[in-house]
Parts: sequence; structure tokens; C-alpha cells
Amino acid sequence: METGFQVHQSEQFVHPLSNPGAAGICPEMLEVAEEANRAGDYNLAADIYSSQLADLQFLDPGLCLRKADALAQAGRIAEALDSYCTAANIRKLRPEELRILVENIARTLREKELNINEKTSFYNAGNGDHTVKIDGEAFEDEPLDLFSCRLCRFLLLEPTTLECGHTFCKHCLEEETIKVCIQCKHKLNQKDGKILPMGFRINVVLSSLLDKWFESESKARKHWIDGEVLRKRHDYKTALENYNKAVELAPSIGQLLRQHAELHMEMGNYRQALEDAERMCRLKPHWPKAHYIKASALSEANRNEEALQEYFMCVALKPDWTTVKLEAQKVLSELFSSVFENDGQPMSIHPLQGGPSTRLLKPPALLSYLHSPNTPQKGCSSQDPEFSRSSPRGCPPGGSKLPLSLGCKAPKPLLEDATGVGGVVAGLPAPPGGLKRRHSGEESAVGAPSKLLKPDESCSPAAVLGGRTVASDLLDTGDLECSLCMRLFYEPVATPCGHTFCLKCLERCLDHNPNCPLCKENLSEYLATRGYNKTVLMEQVLQRYLGDELAERKKIHEEEMKELSNLNQEVPIFVCTMAFPTIPCPLHVFEPRYRLMIRRSMETGTKQFGMCVADELKGFADYGCMLEVRDVKFFPDGRSVVDTIGVSRFRVLSHGQRDGYSTAKIEYLEDRKVEGEELAELQKLYASVYDQARGWFTSLKDNMKSQIISHFGDLPGKDPDPQGNPSGPAWAWWLLAVLPLDSRAQLTILAMTSLKERLIAIRRVLIFVTRKRPR
Repeated sequence: METGFQVHQSEQFVHPLSNPGAAGICPEMLEVAEEANRAGDYNLAADIYSSQLADLQFLDPGLCLRKADALAQAGRIAEALDSYCTAANIRKLRPEELRILVENIARTLREKELNINEKTSFYNAGNGDHTVKIDGEAFEDEPLDLFSCRLCRFLLLEPTTLECGHTFCKHCLEEETIKVCIQCKHKLNQKDGKILPMGFRINVVLSSLLDKWFESESKARKHWIDGEVLRKRHDYKTALENYNKAVELAPSIGQLLRQHAELHMEMGNYRQALEDAERMCRLKPHWPKAHYIKASALSEANRNEEALQEYFMCVALKPDWTTVKLEAQKVLSELFSSVFENDGQPMSIHPLQGGPSTRLLKPPALLSYLHSPNTPQKGCSSQDPEFSRSSPRGCPPGGSKLPLSLGCKAPKPLLEDATGVGGVVAGLPAPPGGLKRRHSGEESAVGAPSKLLKPDESCSPAAVLGGRTVASDLLDTGDLECSLCMRLFYEPVATPCGHTFCLKCLERCLDHNPNCPLCKENLSEYLATRGYNKTVLMEQVLQRYLGDELAERKKIHEEEMKELSNLNQEVPIFVCTMAFPTIPCPLHVFEPRYRLMIRRSMETGTKQFGMCVADELKGFADYGCMLEVRDVKFFPDGRSVVDTIGVSRFRVLSHGQRDGYSTAKIEYLEDRKVEGEELAELQKLYASVYDQARGWFTSLKDNMKSQIISHFGDLPGKDPDPQGNPSGPAWAWWLLAVLPLDSRAQLTILAMTSLKERLIAIRRVLIFVTRKRPR
């Protein structure tokens, strides 16, 4: 069973007869203690080690460490410290021997003071979007909001919208080598391994909005980035000037303060770094990196005792942070050793004697407090007038700022002997009254994690929580209007040149001219890719801050689409050639008005429009055929080839126009059905004309037949029921399409609603073309 218990194998127990100091050791009892450790019964193990130590003439450091580890695992930290001190009095403790002590002090702090357990931990390295890596370690970062760049995780600066519609800082895109969007995994257009220029143009609308809505932070971010660049060039002085300006403008950004503090550390300005770290701890009390920077600054300033407290805080918040854990073990080892110098001879530790004695595990505040059975009362500090060397039990000597409620049974002298009897250990006197307190004029202990620094009240809640909100007085719908339709953006898209328009407005403009409507930059390449992806951030801003206005804008758009999708009241008409039901009709579309018409038929979902021949007086004929789009192929210059097929015939009731193309109110045509003798007569005529048509087609020359088949397909088969289709049999329309007739004759036959009359007309045409054919 894995218990995490540390067995100190460096201290080998020898047979009692060969070691006079080990005469009382019982190997069988030590085995029982080891079994208890493996079973997790650390209290039993500690009791066994205590009984074994009580019988020794000379204390064994290895056994003292085993007892100390067991006590630490049991959560009896104060008693464990006594045993570690006893071992340290005999020989120097190595950092690796203090791992269990560090882990359990941190665990106690985490569970009893911070009220954090494994399920509710403030830090979770696997929490996805809120986790970043700094110096190889994972940390919980500033929570992301709408206006955060997903690369640097800070406020977007010079926002640049990629072809997929996601927006990042221009600086980040230039710094990072990315080939796919980190949000949607869309593969970006590249050339020679670099993103095409369209990915680096600033989104003009978003940039102006961010500068307006978050003026101070936006300015701070510019200074911040300048500082980062200068810092990489080792121009620390100028970099610091930029960081100072950034911090002055935005003093509540944790990562900005972190970099500011790190720069101070690199420059040796430990006091300033410490000030930044303290502010970070106030802003984000449970941010491990803040406490680590504070510990580093304290350590560089040789304030190891206070640094140790911060290291414990780091491990409490992030138990798997190995680097900090080792630092804490190292500092703790040095602090233990500082009590026992001069080749093992104990040094004076009376707190009033000054000198090196005041370094007595200053974790004075820490270690002395860990003996206290109670949590210090609120308001207690080293400056309180009632504070003296013999502090009340409620407040630890020295004004500890690490109020751990460890549940010790009673306060004990720091260096009480291993048997639990107050007094001396190897001639070392216990310190009367605990540790020396600071005078009121001295700087107070820094970074007390015990108070769990509260967020600075001067900081805005949005900054503390990492979420940005737009002030209502800064919201202006005029800032979010399309410059083409002068209405609120609907389905906003950003062009490669950085301008934003409604999707439909931009498409209509590009139908006429492949240049940006505002800056006139050529957008042919953008038009060729047809990558009209909506700008995600702009859509989210509209939904969050102008939800009602956007809903109204959407309602208007839907009403327009509903009107366009009514294939009776206002049918779009393509004025071109004759079309027939069931017959394919490929179209080459290049005029802007018909580009719009085809696109609308696709957007509404109908995928249909009418086809009529031209009429000099009315504009287009009174009869036509509805076509259904099967496929559209776009070309880089905006042209397209549309594959359509005839669906049904119609009669025009009224002519109209919309946005440059013709429209019509129509009624659909269907053949009248017959019965009885009329049906029998119709079937005879039907069979006769079909045989006549097949005979004519068979008699054609091979090259002519091949041309017809390649364009219209082979002659359809004869339907069993001639009245099965409202528009009549398919072969009759196929024949009408391939026969050499002018459009007026075709239009006359198309308008017929009697299948019998249509068959008679076709028979006459077949007779005529057969007679005219050269023999």
C-alpha cells in the first residue's frame, strides 16, 4: 500500500550489543511501526517510535526523523516539528528528508485554512481554458471573456480577424507560428509557410470599439507589449518605463503585475518586486504564481523565513508543483541548521540576545505558531500594544500571519524533547516566551498568507474576476452599423483589408465590383475563395449588448427572406431562354443582378426561380418554366455555372421587378385529365407519336445524336400512364427541347394544358422536319 511515508534509510540501526546508545531498540516493534505506516495508522507508528526513543541512552537521528514523519502524516505538525528539531540538533537535516513535513504543512494549510480539497481546489491543472504554462509550469490564468485574445489571453490589441472569423491580437499572430486557428482548427491560407497577408490586417471596427470601451487597458496593453519587446532585447531600463506606464493605467491585471515583478527581479529591485507580488496576492489570493514571485523576492532579499511561508502557500494551492516543493525543503533545511551551528554545538536561542539567535526557525512566526493550539484572533499583530515576548495564547509570538488551526493538544516549547516532557534536549534550553517580536518601527512580515489577502477594494470587480463589461453609456448602435445598408450589422463579416459589412451587403457589392466598398482594395482573391465567414466576436458583442436591436434586425431579415421564398407572389424570373419540365438547363451567370437572384434562391432554401424568354413589350413572356438548382460552381471573378432542371410550368399574372432583376406573380399550369373514350383515344395517340419520335431520333446521323445525348441525355422511355405527371410525359418535353423550333412555337406548346393538343402539335412538327430532311 502506497502511503507516501518516507523511510530514512540513511540511519541504519545496528544490533543493540554493538551500539550502546541503541540498547533499548526493539526490531520487532520497529517492524510493527512500519506496518502501521503502510496501513496509514501514523499515530500508532509515532507512539511506537516515541517509546523506542524513550529507552535510548543517546538519541538516534534516524529514529527521530521516522517519528517526525509519522507525526506529520498524522497532522500533528507541532509535535512533528519538535522531533525534526531534535534530529537537527544531532546532525544537519538534508532537504530531501523534509519532503513529508513540507507536504503535510501545505496540506494542513490547504484543508484547514483555505478550505480546499481535491474536488474544490482553486487550482486545477486540467481545467482547460483557464490553464496556461509559465516557465514550464501550468497555472490557472485570468479567466477569458469576449474581449480576450485566445493566444496571449489578454485584451485584444490591434484585433485581427482571420479568414475563419476568429479574432486575435495582430502582435500575437506575428509572434506565433500558427498554421491553424486554435479555436476552430481551420487551416489558414499560407504561402511559403507563412499566413497570407489577409490574416494580418487590423479589424477597423473592433479596434475602435475596444479603444473606446476599454481605453485605459487598451493603452496599457500597448505599453505592456512594448515593454515585452524591450525586455527581450535586454533594454531593461526602457522596458521598465513602459511597464510602469502600463501598471499605472491598469493596476489590476495579474499577469501584467507578474511580468512587472519579474523585470524588477531581473534588475535586482527586490523591494519593488515584492510590492508587485503583494498586490497580486491581494488581487488573486489563490494564484500560486503570485505567491511564488513573492517567495522569490523574499528569498533574494534573504528573508527566508517569510519566503518559506509563501512557498508553503504555493504548495498548498498547487500540491504537484515539484520545483517549489524542493525550494521549501531547501529553505526549511537551512532554517533548521541555523539553530545548530558551530559543529553541532547549540547556539544561544534566547530571543532577546540578538544576533544569529533571532534566526531560530523564524519560521518564528511559522514554527512557533504551529505549537499554538488556537488560531490568532482577528486584529492581532506584532504592533498591538498588548503584544510582548510572552504573547497570549490567542496570538503567536512575532505576530504570525499564518493562522493554521492545527488542533494541537497544548502549546509546547519549540525544542521540547522527544519524550514529550518539557525541558531541554541535549543541553539546549527552551526559548522562554517564544520568539522575538518586531518593533513597531520595523517592517511587518510580508505576504502573510494567513490573512488570505482580500482583493484590493480599489480594483473594479470586473478586473478582479477577469471579466470585462462595457459601460452602458459607451454603447452606441451607430458604432455597430453597416456602412452600406446603414442598419445594425447582421451576419457581420470582415474583409481581408479589415473592414466590416453585413454579409448580404458585401456580397451584393462584390457582385458589381471586386473591390472593398470603403478603401477600394482589390478583393479578387477573397472573392475567389468565397470565405465569407462571420466575425465571431462581432456577433457575440451584438448578441450580448444589443440583443433587442439585433432581434429586431433579424426579424426584418427573416421577413425579407419569407417574402423572397414565396414562389407564387414574387417569383424571381431569369429572362433568357426556353426551359421545359424535367429537362436540364445549365446556365452561365455573370450579370450582378442574376448573381443576387441565384444567391437569394439558395439562401431562402427554395432553390427555385422562373425562366422566361424575352418579350419586347412586357420584358418577358407570359409563360415560363420553374427551374430548380442542383449545383452551383463559382469562379474567382464572381461568375458561376448553375446546373438546373425544369420542374413545372407557370403563367404570369403580373410583371414586376426587385433589386434589378424581374419578378412575377404566377399560377402553376397542369394538364387537364380525361377519362373514358377520350382516354382510350389519348392512349392510342400517345403510343403513335412516341413511336414516330423514336423513329425520327433513330434516323439521325450518329454525330447529331451524340450532340443531343451529351446535352439533353437519351430519349426518355414511354410512361405507362400518360397522365401520371401534371406536366405530361418527360419524353414529350425532351423532344420539344431538341426539335428545331423557334421560341415562339415552343412557347405556344409550353402553354398548352391539353396533352392531346400537345401530342398533335408535336406530330405535326415531326412530319414537317422529316419531310424537310435531305435524303
